[in-house]
Formats: sequence, C-alpha cells, structure tokens
Amino acid sequence: MDFVPSLATLVTFTGMTLLLAITPGPDMTLSISRALSQGRGAAMFVVLGTSMGCVIHTLLVAFGVSALITASPTAFMILKTGGAAYLLWLAVQAIRFGSTLNVKRSETPKGGTPVANIFAGLSVNLLNPKIIIFFMTFLPQFVTADDPAVTQKLIFLGIFFIVAAMPVNVAIILTADRLAAWLQHQKRVMRAIDYTFAGVFSVFAVKIVMTQTR
Repeated sequence: MDFVPSLATLVTFTGMTLLLAITPGPDMTLSISRALSQGRGAAMFVVLGTSMGCVIHTLLVAFGVSALITASPTAFMILKTGGAAYLLWLAVQAIRFGSTLNVKRSETPKGGTPVANIFAGLSVNLLNPKIIIFFMTFLPQFVTADDPAVTQKLIFLGIFFIVAAMPVNVAIILTADRLAAWLQHQKRVMRAIDYTFAGVFSVFAVKIVMTQTR
C-alpha cells in the first residue's frame, strides 16, 4: 500500500487534524447553530455536508498537485514554500484576531430538511476561501515531488483528515449547548487554543522551510 504515509507522518498529520478540528471556525459555528436551533440530527447532516466539501477539496488538490509535479517539481517546491508562509500567516491571524465562534441559542422550531442542511454545510465549506487555500497548502506538505503514489497519498490524507476529525465534530454536536456557552465565556481557554494553533503551525512552517533549504 504505497499510498499509505509513514507512521511518523500519520502521527504528525493526526495531531494537526485534531488541532484544526477543535479550532472554532465557520464549519463549527454552523454545526453548533443547527444543533441549538434544529437538533443534533440537523447538525449531523451539516457535518456530512462539510465533509463532502472536504472530499471535493481533496480531489481538486490531489489531481491538481499531481499535474503540477509532472509539469514542474520547482513549481511544487514553490507551492510548499507558499504553504509554509500561509501557515505562518494563519498563526499571526490566530494571535491577532482569535478564533471565530459566534453562536446564539435560537428559538426557531425544529425543522429543515436533511438535504437543506447538507447543502448548507457543503456551501459554507466550498465557498470559504480560507478552506480552499488551506487544503491547497496543507495536504502537499505531507508528500514529496518524487513520490510515484502522490495522487493516491493525497486522496488518502484527505479522507483520513475527515475520519480523524469526525469524532471531534460529533462530540461538539452532542455537547453543543454547553460547549457554545462555555467557550464564549472562557476567554482564557479560547486564547489558549489560539496560541496553541499559532505555535504548532509556526513550528511546522519553519520545519518545512528548513527542510527545503538543506
């Protein structure tokens, strides 16, 4: 199974995935909002929609990056370097502006079809430019230009990303009521998440740059 990364790579990738999963953003905000207004079932369909969006991003990156490597390994290196710079930018943004979680309990009665909630999750994922850029710069960091199974490996990592993050997403939905209220009143915890996010991504970005300059 050449498409399966090394254990060390998987451990690093899993850690990064879990960190991302607990970092508040548009996807988390939408799923918590749906859980509060329409119930857990509706929120689960939202997560299904966002997961479908991640699959689409993964396929676009997998085949796009593969074509880029074939056309120019140098361009691929530039993409990875740009990815490192983007990770540093995310770290700075996390420190400057903090996490984005802003949900309120809704008195709207339960409703909304599964298709509508799936579409809502899919839309917020596909139309978020930060997610598009992130997938373009994040996944390629875990492959090399001379890897013959680069396409399969990128697809595997994308699917693994969804699977690894799913337990966190489900736990967030199941505890949405308490979690939303608690997080919004625990500024220190939110800042701790921000600084952890910034620190890990800064180290990761520096490591990428140092590896490429050897």
